[in-house]
Amino acid sequence: MSHPLLPPEIAAPKPATDHTIAANAEIRDLLPFDDLRSFENAQRGLIATIDPLTIERDGGRRPAYDLSKLDFLEGDCPDTVNPSLWRQAQLNALHTGLYEVTDGIYQVRSFDIANMTLIRGQSGWIVIDPLTSSETSRAALDLANKHLGSREVIAVIHTHSHADHFAGVLGVVDPADAASGNVAVIAPEHFVDESLNENVLAGNAMGRRATYMYGNLLEPSPTGFVTTGLGAALSMGTTGFIVPNDTIKETGETRTIDGIEIEFQMTPGTEAPAEFVFYLPQFKALCMSEITSHHLHNVYTLRGAQVRDALAWSEQINESIDRYGDELEIQFACHHWPIWGREEALSYLRSQRDLYKYIHDQTLRLANHGFNPDEIAEQLRLPESLDRNFSNRGYYGTLHHNARAVYVKYLGFFDGNPANIHRLPPTEVGARYVKFMGGEAAVVDQARASFEEGDYRWVAEVLNHVVMSNPEYLDARALLADTFEQLGYQAESAVWRNFYLCGALELRHETQSTTSFTPSEGTALGIPLDNLFTAMSVRLNGVQAADVKLKLNFHFHDLAQDYLLSIDNAVLHAFKDQSASDADAALTLSSLDFKRLMMGITDGMTLLGEDKLKIAGDAGALMSLTTLFDQFERRYPIVTPRTLPG
Repeated sequence: MSHPLLPPEIAAPKPATDHTIAANAEIRDLLPFDDLRSFENAQRGLIATIDPLTIERDGGRRPAYDLSKLDFLEGDCPDTVNPSLWRQAQLNALHTGLYEVTDGIYQVRSFDIANMTLIRGQSGWIVIDPLTSSETSRAALDLANKHLGSREVIAVIHTHSHADHFAGVLGVVDPADAASGNVAVIAPEHFVDESLNENVLAGNAMGRRATYMYGNLLEPSPTGFVTTGLGAALSMGTTGFIVPNDTIKETGETRTIDGIEIEFQMTPGTEAPAEFVFYLPQFKALCMSEITSHHLHNVYTLRGAQVRDALAWSEQINESIDRYGDELEIQFACHHWPIWGREEALSYLRSQRDLYKYIHDQTLRLANHGFNPDEIAEQLRLPESLDRNFSNRGYYGTLHHNARAVYVKYLGFFDGNPANIHRLPPTEVGARYVKFMGGEAAVVDQARASFEEGDYRWVAEVLNHVVMSNPEYLDARALLADTFEQLGYQAESAVWRNFYLCGALELRHETQSTTSFTPSEGTALGIPLDNLFTAMSVRLNGVQAADVKLKLNFHFHDLAQDYLLSIDNAVLHAFKDQSASDADAALTLSSLDFKRLMMGITDGMTLLGEDKLKIAGDAGALMSLTTLFDQFERRYPIVTPRTLPG
């Protein structure tokens, strides 16, 4: 849905107000900015980097990754950035390249939002978490080979089921080598289902929200993008997927790969649904994956994902302390920088452990007093011993939205107040609020007065009603954009800053596109068929399929595998090893061509012409199938209304 653009004179970015300057000054006075230990650890062991750090996208018009525009971070913190977040941005973006953790363990940092770790075996590399895109992982491997000696990749370890830790795998591994077992691809139990459920089933909604969360739409500048908090920036390159050929299921399992012993500890349901950490005895090094990082992480991530278990998160960190605390000398992870020295590492791990348990315990304490999630989030504060530790600050997750997540984990979205059982949707709420408050002009006039008082959270709430009621009321959109901007300037969380500033961008400029969501070819072609059929069922338009009764027998000759696909009651099912005698048609093709067909890379007539598809029965049944699926608009509106598809 397109709305009139704001005139240039009211659409321009604004400077920080006096209220924002004062709020940021309070943070500067609160925290120990003279503590430089993180900077010392972040720069320790540097071997080499790329300057400028620009990595081109394969066949693309823009780079897959580019930190060259973040040079402004070398200066002093401006009024338009929270000084604590500025510090984190400097740590992420100004410390890039290949680092030695210890002799035999190396990390390439800030070539993506995550780190790629390389362990030197007797003959080759063990790669841990090959980043988000093929281009960045390939560049990271090339840098290591150039400065440490060229080695073949003999194993890849995916620590967990988030795309920034596996989607760049095709940059370091040929799928044929993984399929043959020449390269071990190791992952935790349920990795395939959890990876694909998160990135395919809800992929479009998550991807759209991720453009806000990671600031992909913002230009790097003191008034725009400065960091993601979790890393310098998210790469925008080519993604892929390889099904692991080795699965870790239990804590205590070990693997010896090219002379390197690895002991695994399972940590499911914490930072990711499928995740492990591991210990390297010969290095006395503990990799905490993403269970620990140098900030407060997300118990619930604003891009959208399953709510995580804060108590289990704390308990898993404690188990790592118990299992390896007497031996470890180095703690490293898949984001940020390592910690050297047993006592320093244990102090850090205990603080992270207590951070998540405090949020869990105190949220439930207040819930049992009858407070709702918003009331809990508003009053919850960390004790000073945790709060003044930079590694616990909310650069990514926040105390506020994590407390609400704990509430939802145990009690769900409903707070017990019957007024909240059956609430009206935003557009209808907006129209009624505006009418009750005296009309659009009256609301905007009062909101402008509140803006001048610095009451930005309230202004955002009331103006949201106006915009949802009438997005063409330009004064409301302009003032709401200015309000989001000031909230972004004040945010210590990079995620909050990016959401606010992207919201302002959407209100001020046209940000929609005509492209539709589909998984990348590299990802889709690696998806097992069962997962692909599940993804198809999510795309099935229930309204259009309401009167459809369809049965198709599929034989995938490359897998020697049969499936029965049926649509009835507006629900798609795929039954493995079944066929129906009364099927509308029987189709024989390869699983690869079926995936290409469902992705729109090819069509049925082309496959028939190439003799790659055989159809017995009603050939039109395949055509009727392909018309029943929705195409998801990539950049649907977030801060303005949208219409429901038919």
